[in-house]
Amino acid sequence: MLAPLACADESGGRPEVGIDPPSFSELAPGLVVPGSTLVIRGAGFFDPSVADTTLVLTGTFAGQASTVELPTTFVDVDELRVELLPELLGRFPGGEGELIGTAQLRVDYRPEATQVGSAPLPTTLVVASSLQPVLGDLQLGGVVHVNDPIPVEGEGFLLGGGEGESVAVIEGCFVAIGADACVPVGPVEVPLVPDAPFERTRASFAFAPSIAGIQPGSFSGTVALRNHHAAGPTRDGDDALDVAYELIPTAITGVATSSGTGSGTGASLGQFIDIEGGGFVGGEDGLTTLVLDGNYTQDGASEGAPVMLELVPEFESGQRVRYIVNEDDGLGAAIDVRLDTGVFDGTMTPVVAYGGDELVGDATPLSFSILPVKQVVWVRFESSYVESLRGFGLRALDSMIRARILEVLRRDYETINIEFREEEPTDFELFAILDIAGPDPNGLGLLGYDNTNGKDIDNARLFDHIGGVNALTQQDGFPGFGGVFIESLFAFSHHPPGGKQQDVASHLFDDIFDPFRPDHGTPFSSADLGMGEVPALTSGGGCPTDDRRLQAACAVWVLGSMIGTTVSHENGHALGLADPLGTRFHNLGDAPNRLMDAGGARTLEERAELMGEGPARFCDDEYEYLRGILPTSEPATTVARPFC
Repeated sequence: MLAPLACADESGGRPEVGIDPPSFSELAPGLVVPGSTLVIRGAGFFDPSVADTTLVLTGTFAGQASTVELPTTFVDVDELRVELLPELLGRFPGGEGELIGTAQLRVDYRPEATQVGSAPLPTTLVVASSLQPVLGDLQLGGVVHVNDPIPVEGEGFLLGGGEGESVAVIEGCFVAIGADACVPVGPVEVPLVPDAPFERTRASFAFAPSIAGIQPGSFSGTVALRNHHAAGPTRDGDDALDVAYELIPTAITGVATSSGTGSGTGASLGQFIDIEGGGFVGGEDGLTTLVLDGNYTQDGASEGAPVMLELVPEFESGQRVRYIVNEDDGLGAAIDVRLDTGVFDGTMTPVVAYGGDELVGDATPLSFSILPVKQVVWVRFESSYVESLRGFGLRALDSMIRARILEVLRRDYETINIEFREEEPTDFELFAILDIAGPDPNGLGLLGYDNTNGKDIDNARLFDHIGGVNALTQQDGFPGFGGVFIESLFAFSHHPPGGKQQDVASHLFDDIFDPFRPDHGTPFSSADLGMGEVPALTSGGGCPTDDRRLQAACAVWVLGSMIGTTVSHENGHALGLADPLGTRFHNLGDAPNRLMDAGGARTLEERAELMGEGPARFCDDEYEYLRGILPTSEPATTVARPFC
């Protein structure tokens, strides 16, 4: 599991690098109150480990020339935030008014004691001590389910979070179907939800069960608005509007997964099944359950077996609940959802409960498949990875390097039921995370390290995290931080930034990267694109080269290949490799192009796919093992594989 390639020095081996200023494209919202969060969007933002970034607002505020400096909080390379706590709002002279001028980012880059700034962005920012909500319009009537969103238009809505909350105040009476009396309702407060993150004029509130319960009937009454400021007063709107709604029973209108919709729906272990409709309830006082009634036919069986189950989905909204295919409830007890595949045909019936009351909706026809188990992996590029690209002089080629990394992963795991994604999955509850970072925080110069809990034979866990810190591995005496650490690749250089040459150093590595390293060459920048776009190579056969545009292409190929093969290797550990039936973590001995060989047995040329070496592959037994635990209907690849 350990792949030591370099020893980190006290400074982490970071080189001094030239830097480009960040770009700044958006500052929102345009109106703020105490507790607001200013969101700054752009590109090329700096990790706080190397730089401090300040938002500088310059112009006139309340008619006076002003400059206001606000410290930012790093979120990602394309987003910063400023939490407008009272002490920061105090920097605006007078506390309330309108700033008309420009916004600029000032970066204090600590490794070089250098200061750079973004281009100024024309800006108008209104600062208010509080807001009074104004009700302009809303849905006045019609047919609704419980928890349906009621759209509202107006002004002065709070955005939630540190600002506080805008609420709808509902009052009136409700007549249930079959009843004569109109039962008084409210006043009941229900939160307003903005239509968009910075929208203060359009929102909606759910017609919550706290208003009139869950039974069908008729509601008539009024709706008004109220603002509860987190750090200030409660302010009521001046107007209320009359409304009348007909409540109808809970219903299912559709079932969908990322693997299909309608009659073609299918899901595997750990995947969400989304049930769409209306009238679902949840929270502390509400519950929605789903009753399945039908037959389950296992693939290959001539006939099905009767199934009647009650499932408890996750409540997301009145229009959607999400069921996770799992091994712990009635479905998991009736069907081995890890090993068995098949089709359920029957009906699904929603049952909602609230405050001791229960309502059974209509049954809806349903057909869905239990699919073979699938491993989804979120390949998470940390901000320190982006910072470390500056040491290679390749920060401007980040997107191409990421594309090459993912290309290597998908090739290495071809015909295996695994999916690598750059974005966090929303359609699977159970997924693995693999972090790609910059320096090794263990201080050991590791290229990659699987810090998950023990060897996961047969991939019993679908939710491993190769990254972050794992206290259990530290307690066992192993390094606590896991992931893939790209700065450790400098161990292959004859002149690494830390100044400590390793035995694996290769002039080939320096021939590839020296033209761009800021300590030996010139970092790649947008100015280089005047020569034309950098091509995406299909092999490393022409590398290294003297043509700068092709040098950049070679650097992308080599760095992406080396990172990609390391990610494939560490992910293999998380799946139980090597030696899936034993206790070893690496293959015995040293053989060419074996992906799960120990780090010291793998040459630079093999990792980089240069000079006729590589790509490394899973050996024959490992490939068959992976095909067994993550099966697909695709035929096996025909590529030659080394023996294990």
